[in-house]
Amino acid sequence: MAQAQTPPRTFKLVVLGDSLSAGYNLPANAAFPAVLEQALRQKGIAIEIANAGVSGDTVQGGLDRLDWSVPDGTDGVILELGANDALRGFDPAATEKALEEIITRLRARKIPVLLAGMYAPRNLGSDYATRYDGMFKALADKYGLVFYPFFLDGIAGDRKLNQPDLLHPTAEGVRVIVERILPTVERFLETLRTQP
Repeated sequence: MAQAQTPPRTFKLVVLGDSLSAGYNLPANAAFPAVLEQALRQKGIAIEIANAGVSGDTVQGGLDRLDWSVPDGTDGVILELGANDALRGFDPAATEKALEEIITRLRARKIPVLLAGMYAPRNLGSDYATRYDGMFKALADKYGLVFYPFFLDGIAGDRKLNQPDLLHPTAEGVRVIVERILPTVERFLETLRTQP
């Protein structure tokens, strides 16, 4: 008798984010989590990605809803928060503290994190930008996280890839984000395969 093949494991990810991942002004199937899921499935990876993006959310907002946004049984979280903190000029120390709290609470639940970084608007001054931009890598280094330095890499400031507000990606912009981040997500999934 031939041994029954074990079906491939289906990864369950949650994207905990703001409007950039929620798909502001886009149909649900054009939002980042849906496009990323499709790209990974096309590579033969069994995966389900939940969209836990909330437009306008700050890091503290993500922390406040963490427990119900990331259900038990989640294999990993893509953490994409912080842009609204910078747009509102929040103290980077407070943003970093809330990000760290999200990371440590997920770690306590044995849920690995892929941290997507963000850059501060340059009109806030170089001191603010240095403090803000550096906190993501510092947290990734401290906790040994898979890290993607800039979520909007490849589309920031590009009028063709952003909506008229120049803040939110178009559907094409989302496709570029997914294309750029895909190798990092695949590396993240490799680390999940080794999890019990």
